[in-house]
Amino acid sequence: MSDNTAKQANAVVQVEALTVDFWERQGWLNVVNRVSFNIYPGETLGLAGESGCGKSTTGYALFGYRRPGSRFREGAIYFEGRDLLTQSETELRAIRGDQICLVPQNPATTLTPSMRVGQQVVEALEAHHICSGREADERTIDLFAQVGLPQPKAIAKRYPFQLSGGQQQRVVVAMALAGNPKLVVMDEPTTALDVTTQARILKLLARLQAERGLSALYITHNLGVMAQVADRVAVMYAGELVEVAPTAEFFRNPLHPYTRGLIAAVPRLSAPNESKVKLRGLLRREELPQGCRFAPRCPFAQSECFTQPQPLITVGQDHQVACWLWQSVAEKQGVAE
Repeated sequence: MSDNTAKQANAVVQVEALTVDFWERQGWLNVVNRVSFNIYPGETLGLAGESGCGKSTTGYALFGYRRPGSRFREGAIYFEGRDLLTQSETELRAIRGDQICLVPQNPATTLTPSMRVGQQVVEALEAHHICSGREADERTIDLFAQVGLPQPKAIAKRYPFQLSGGQQQRVVVAMALAGNPKLVVMDEPTTALDVTTQARILKLLARLQAERGLSALYITHNLGVMAQVADRVAVMYAGELVEVAPTAEFFRNPLHPYTRGLIAAVPRLSAPNESKVKLRGLLRREELPQGCRFAPRCPFAQSECFTQPQPLITVGQDHQVACWLWQSVAEKQGVAE
């Protein structure tokens, strides 16, 4: 068995050719197309891309979840040897929240406003048959202490509206970790928070992940956050992965024109007035070509880019890119205006 094969066999989750369609008025619209990636023990894989690229749809698929009016047309998601896309709802309920948990974007819409936050965690513990009664109460207080909530006993008796945004998110994190999950999906969990609170939550998540040996999928459009939390970064565009690389390599040597455009758009305090290359146009799914989906916006595109699909190819150590022209693009200083 090769080192690469052995590493893949050790993956916590393996996503293979995941393809998801949404039903629109005139037929099926493809929103995730043959996406494949692995997440390894203790690793955080960052999933980046602009709004509407399919990040959250991919993340929620790790729970075997699809929204009404959608379908899994192709692919598989293996978790502990089981394909989550073929499991029954009963089997998925035993996995969701217990072995795979979610830290969502907005804690205010996650917590029930009319219920004390401690009771909400107790209910999560009881729903997953982890513990009940006094033991559940004690475990809730312990979880609140683990996530850094001050006076956890007092916090447990409060309603969500009596907590700050950062405290609400800590409660959500405690609820997500109530079981003993192996994988946590974080869907832009700090977007609704101010910068200072965001930094504290990111530090908390990193500490808990290290202590528990958790694997994570971190979904965000914020590359600054991605640089802090991810071991590897996967970039999505119009439902497809266009580049995957270790985080340091990703920022040092981006190879796909779209990735270069994203990184060039990140503000830099060292050169606030620097003229930056900007991505051209907008993502318009109704205008996607049969070939590379980024071709209509790409300054390097050639005629065959519009007609021939471009799968991920390995170009370096753990570095993959979906661009035939990556070598010539790499020779350029950024993306052309």
